[in-house]
Amino acid sequence: MKLLFIGDVSGPPGRMIVQSELPRLIDEEGIDFTIANGENSAGGFGMHCRAFHELHDAGVDAFTMGNHTWDKKDIHTLLKEQDCIVRPANYNTEQPGLGWRVFGVGDKQLAVINLLGTVNMDPVADNPFKAADAIIKQLDTPYILVDFHAETTSEKIALGWYLDGRVSAVVGTHTHVQTNDARILPRGTGYLTDAGMTGPRDSVLGVDKNIIIDRFVNGSKQRFELAYGDRQFNGVIIDLDERGRCRDIRAVNFWQPAL
Repeated sequence: MKLLFIGDVSGPPGRMIVQSELPRLIDEEGIDFTIANGENSAGGFGMHCRAFHELHDAGVDAFTMGNHTWDKKDIHTLLKEQDCIVRPANYNTEQPGLGWRVFGVGDKQLAVINLLGTVNMDPVADNPFKAADAIIKQLDTPYILVDFHAETTSEKIALGWYLDGRVSAVVGTHTHVQTNDARILPRGTGYLTDAGMTGPRDSVLGVDKNIIIDRFVNGSKQRFELAYGDRQFNGVIIDLDERGRCRDIRAVNFWQPAL
């Protein structure tokens, strides 16, 4: 089973590069299933119906979310009507949606789990390690992908080691900066601290760079605005064997100039 995980899709620039490049990637790489983190897909904050349909129509099979899950009112409808969206399992459990889902991929079953970190994160979620334990006990498939939406590298790395041998892959999201540590852990779990961001390349984490520079230099409190211009595609390709173990994992990172 060959998976493509797309790092945080940020606003229209992120959606545009997914629409233009995802079909090619799926064909060239022989991708069986595509997952994207969509919590920033609507203007950088949350997901609305337009963002969902544009990405889904482009070839994204499933979506994970994060701390901005409930920023757009559309998400309540989407979580009730669309069974391909997975929101954090360890936060706002009384809200609509599920923190894990199982998808058919050919004759196999793939479980996708979404967890929210607790270190330097707002809001504060329940313990993601214990949430992972509880979910894994309910699963009857060796093919398990975890999107850990967390701030600190230490918490992500710790979860990777904690789940090594029990899940197929642990991929981090949230920081919007792709890390260079893709590897297979000793018991067969693929790991990457952060898949990065799919969106505005000449930005600060997707936001207009001048706004952020002014904030650091002058302490201004301007409203964050999404950047535009050149676009980047960040993600990771994960190849799983018949036992659900990772046999190859490699980051994807390219960009395209604005037209």
